[in-house]
Amino acid sequence: MNLLWLQGLSCSGNTQSFLCAEDPELWEVLDGYNIVFHPALTYDRDEEGVVRDFLSGGKELDLFLVEGAVGGNERSLCGKPFSRVVRELSERARYVVAVGNCAVFGNVPALMSENVSGLQFRFTERGGLLGKRFRSREGMPVINLSGCPIHPSWLSYVLLSIQRGKDIPLDELGRPRELYSHLTHHGCIRNEYFEWKVEAEEFGRKEGCLFYHLGCRGPMTHASCNRILWNGVSSKTRAGMPCVGCTEYDFPRENMLETQHLMGLPQDLPLGVSKRGYVLISGVAKTFAPERLRKRLIDEDK
Repeated sequence: MNLLWLQGLSCSGNTQSFLCAEDPELWEVLDGYNIVFHPALTYDRDEEGVVRDFLSGGKELDLFLVEGAVGGNERSLCGKPFSRVVRELSERARYVVAVGNCAVFGNVPALMSENVSGLQFRFTERGGLLGKRFRSREGMPVINLSGCPIHPSWLSYVLLSIQRGKDIPLDELGRPRELYSHLTHHGCIRNEYFEWKVEAEEFGRKEGCLFYHLGCRGPMTHASCNRILWNGVSSKTRAGMPCVGCTEYDFPRENMLETQHLMGLPQDLPLGVSKRGYVLISGVAKTFAPERLRKRLIDEDK
C-alpha cells in the first residue's frame, strides 16, 4: 500500500513522536506499506516529483497522512497552494488521516488566522478544508488523531488496522473510539486522591490530585495516556504534571497550569458532574478522607 505523508503548518512534533514508536516498533508498523514520501524518513526524495505522480494518477494513493494545519499564508507545492494539493490528493486517497491537533482542529495556526483550519474541522465546527460531506474512496471521513503530539501507538493502531482490513469506528469528531472513548483520568494513579479531594499544592510531587489547584484536565480530556503509557513507562500525571488537554479542540488555553475558580468551585467540572453533585461529594470526601492520603508516600527526611 502506498503511503504519502505531507506536512502543513506544523512543528513536526507528531513525526518526532512516531519515530519513537515501540511495541510495535516503527519499522514493524510500516513494514506493510510503501513509504513513497515522508519528510523525515525519505528526506532524500523529491517531494514535488512524488506529489505530481499522485496528482496525475500515475501512482495509486492508498493512505494519505497530513501533519499540520492547512490554509492561510502557506507554502506552495507543484505550483499550487498547499491546501489545494491536499484537497486534490484527499479525493484520490483510499484513506485520509489527520495527524495531530493542528491537522484535526486547526488549533494554534487557526488561532492566528481565520483562513486556517484542520482537514475536516475548524475547532468543533465540522467542515474544515475538505468540507462536512467529505469521504475518502473507501467511504470514510477523515480519520482524526488529535493530540499535541499524538501518542505513537495511536497511529500504529490506525496503520495496522488499515493494513489488516479491520474497521475503525469513529466518534462524532472523527477520532477512533478505541483510542478516545476513555478519559486521561481513567487509569490515573492519583484517582484515589481525586475521589477523596486530597489536592496537590505543587508540581512534581508523587502525592495529591492535580485537578483543583494545578489545572489538570484529565477528568474532561479524551485520551488513553494513562492506559497506554508513553515510552511504556509514564505519563504527565504520573510525573506530577497536570494533563493539559492536548487532544481537545480548545488546546492550548490561557493559564493552563492553574484551575480557574468561581466562588471556590472549579470553573470546569469533570464531564457529567453537576455543580451540586460536586459540592456535595467534595464536602463529604474531604471530611472523611483517610489520614494516610495526607502523608508523603516516601518520607524524604529519613
